[in-house]
Parts: sequence; structure tokens; C-alpha cells
Amino acid sequence: MSETPNPPAPTPEPQFAAAAVAPAPVDGVCALRKLVRGEWVGPTLLGLALITLPIGLFLPLLEVEKLVFWESSYSVLTGISGLWESGDMLLAIVLLCFSVLFPIFKLGTLLVLWWRPMTSEARATWLNRLEWLGRWSMLDVFAVAILVVAAKLGIMAECRPQSGVYVFGAAVLLSMCANARLVALARALTKY
Repeated sequence: MSETPNPPAPTPEPQFAAAAVAPAPVDGVCALRKLVRGEWVGPTLLGLALITLPIGLFLPLLEVEKLVFWESSYSVLTGISGLWESGDMLLAIVLLCFSVLFPIFKLGTLLVLWWRPMTSEARATWLNRLEWLGRWSMLDVFAVAILVVAAKLGIMAECRPQSGVYVFGAAVLLSMCANARLVALARALTKY
């Protein structure tokens, strides 16, 4: 008996579209981190800024020596409280706003942009907020400079920068770089 070859089984149609494209989010709502998979630069910069900011706020910013006998170290937070206690409330409020609250708000806005699912319109709104915050980026460093100058104005005082200046400066630079990176990623996806 002769064997007849079996006809080849039909090959299924390739489904390139289903495998290559992730399912569309409901109502176009998706987090930026899910839209730019494989991105590690922006989140790394943001994470480092989140770590260095509180360290920079608590580390000694400067060491003040007056009359050779009196020496004290000031962090951003102890400098603000010292200004408040000495009656310089306006300067203390300005430093609190621009050295503590502003950087925290800026990093919080970046976190919302990266993690929170949102529509393209909402993402454009957050991008506009970040763009506005970006214009004020170096004001927190300027505010710390005011603190240094205020400490130097004392009679026969000598100020020496401490490690907090460098850590706080690094936090500001990291947040600026994270801001630029995440805004660039979001702009590539959001047309506004």
C-alpha cells in the first residue's frame, strides 16, 4: 500500500500587530513610566534627587566661628530656625519657601508625572507646571546663598562651607536634570 503524504497543516496568520503593540490604555490614560518602558535615566536622577535633598537639608551647611571662642554649625533647617528665633521672620519664610518647600514641590510634581496614570491633556497640564517650576530652579541655591551671607555679616565672623553645601547643590542639579529628562520624554509623547 502506498502512503500518500499528508497535506501540510495550515499555518496560522502571523499576528504581528497584537504582539508588537501593547494594549491601548482605557480612555488613553496611562502613566509616563509605562509609555516609555526601558527608561532608566530620568527615574534614576529623580531617585537620587529624592535621596540627596533631605540629606542636604540636614547636613551642616556652614560652620561659623565668631571671636575665636564661639563656633557653631548650621544646616539649612537650623539656619532657618535660627533666623526665625532672632526675629528675621521674613528672611526665614523666604528661605523656608525656596530652600525647602519649593524643591519638595518640584520633586513631588516630577513623581506625579512619572507614576500617575493620566490623559494627554492632564500630562500637558503637568508639563506646563514643570516648565514654570524650571524657570525658578536655581532660586533654592540663591536662597541658601542668602543664608551664608547672613551668617557672614556678623562682627568678626568666619564662615567655612561644610558638606551640606555640596550635597544640597547636588540635589538641586539632580532635580534639574531629572526635570529636563522627564519633560523631554513627556513632550515626545504629548503634543501640546
